[in-house]
Amino acid sequence: MRNLQGRLDLCSVNTATLGHREPLSVTIDRIAAAGFGGIAPWRHKVENANVAELARQIRAAGLNVTGYCRSTYLPAASRTQFAANIDANKAALRDAATLGARCFVMVVGGLPEGSRDLDGARAQVIEGIGELLETARDCGVPLALEPLHPMYAADRAVINTLAHALDICAELDPGRTGFLGVAVDVYHCWWDPALRASIARAGQEARLLAFHVCDWLRDTRDLLLDRGMMGDGVVDLAGMRGNVERAGYNGLIEVEIFSKENWWRRDPGEVLRICADRLQTVC
Repeated sequence: MRNLQGRLDLCSVNTATLGHREPLSVTIDRIAAAGFGGIAPWRHKVENANVAELARQIRAAGLNVTGYCRSTYLPAASRTQFAANIDANKAALRDAATLGARCFVMVVGGLPEGSRDLDGARAQVIEGIGELLETARDCGVPLALEPLHPMYAADRAVINTLAHALDICAELDPGRTGFLGVAVDVYHCWWDPALRASIARAGQEARLLAFHVCDWLRDTRDLLLDRGMMGDGVVDLAGMRGNVERAGYNGLIEVEIFSKENWWRRDPGEVLRICADRLQTVC
């Protein structure tokens, strides 16, 4: 396992960690000045700005774009809306290519409004990913399927385990082209009794594209917006990173914390300093 002491160049900050309170141009400079090696920006900040200029700023700051967050949800109540969702993701993939992103993070979506057809939603996800693969290859940006905790199956993601994500990868990309893989997010996967085996499989199948860290608080107050800072919760972060790296992952370790009532209220510089400390001491 890599030693992160003094190696913030091996670490990245997902911009959601700072609460989206400042212009992305300011956040880029903050993250670079704090010594991190990477950044993972969110679309709503990129699409409202000059994408090419942001890309130049990121490169000039010496940052790698570890991921571009995130996909438009795929399942839809009509074929017209489904097609629109595909088109939105294709446009985002082109922006990801401009930014030089190492992957496009796919949070695939839950059930369409009013639907109870879980199998149908999952079928739409498979169809949609299949349609996006060609664009991903053309853009040179891999798709990273991010399984979400099962509590989000209704509204955010009908892919809920790493094994399920890998099964989809195997179905759609049997040749292991490098353009379809997985993002392993601690918050969503830590509970899974099959996680260790699934991480090993992801490594064997060359699917590990991203690794996101935060912590699960024992007394979490909001299942979306109360993630913990690394070391404040119950996850064996060092053990999990060890499993991922033994499986062959050598990319950057990305911090992604949604914390409306705590970390998003703090000074961004303080948050980055604490992230840096925890990455080097508990991850």
